[in-house]
Amino acid sequence: MNHFLDEAIKEARKGLEAGGIPIGSVLVVDGEIVARGHNQRIQKGSPVLHAEMDCLENAGRLPASTYRRATLYSTLSPCDMCSGAILLYGIPRVVVGENRTFRGPEDYVRSRGVDVVVVDDQECVSLMEAFISSNPALWGEDIGE
Repeated sequence: MNHFLDEAIKEARKGLEAGGIPIGSVLVVDGEIVARGHNQRIQKGSPVLHAEMDCLENAGRLPASTYRRATLYSTLSPCDMCSGAILLYGIPRVVVGENRTFRGPEDYVRSRGVDVVVVDDQECVSLMEAFISSNPALWGEDIGE
């Protein structure tokens, strides 16, 4: 498995251990992790702190040229909000752990020139399936249902 996806999975587990939704993300530039994040909507009472948004927040201000060299790894297919941030900042590649439990606008993001790679990692699937089964209301809230 990919080392960077492994790091995103560690973030997902960190979020779960803190009582949150098990989705993790890392931002990689030139082969180095520059930021990490995990879904913190529950922990921080935030409407926007999905894993990808938390990761970008943790990266701080970066020049556009840095984002254009980046790959964002996420354990779950990015939603509309997170996909919008990917497009806004010109991140050219997104590696997705899984899109079975939730699929964001991957085709649209691809149509805008982003290389979206879906790994279909069983650990990512298992984390989400267990969480969704145990917490359907929280999951519905997270995806706007």
